[in-house]
Amino acid sequence: MKIDELVAVSGMSGIYKMVANRGNGLIIESLEDGKRKLAPSRKHQFTPLASIGIYTDDDTEELRVVFRSMLEQFESTPPVSLGASADELNEYFGKILPAFDRERVFVSDIRKAIKWFNFLNDRKLLNVEDLQEPEPEEDEKEKGEEEKIEK
Repeated sequence: MKIDELVAVSGMSGIYKMVANRGNGLIIESLEDGKRKLAPSRKHQFTPLASIGIYTDDDTEELRVVFRSMLEQFESTPPVSLGASADELNEYFGKILPAFDRERVFVSDIRKAIKWFNFLNDRKLLNVEDLQEPEPEEDEKEKGEEEKIEK
């Protein structure tokens, strides 16, 4: 499953698959039981997982990159327990994303990233191919090539 299809919904625990967009909210599908329901936009805010970034020393890193690193290092560096101490969580995240900004990334952010990763990985919804950088659109490829030629 592609991370672009997944959303976090305020006021609701877990991660959901966005099925359809309505004028008054989203139709979402639970990844636990497959049930669909309307989540009204008057009551909830929606955050696509693909739009979430983790602060680094220079900029931000997309959540897909963090998940890919966690997946690639799963055997050698498994995720720590959600109940681990702040030092253990920071140490683990430092192995996964060495340049993460320790001032702006809170322990609660690390816990949430691990919780989401475990949730998706336990359901076999993560794979390295789906977490690759998206291919640029044809127009963007051509535009980039034109800029190279002009320079």
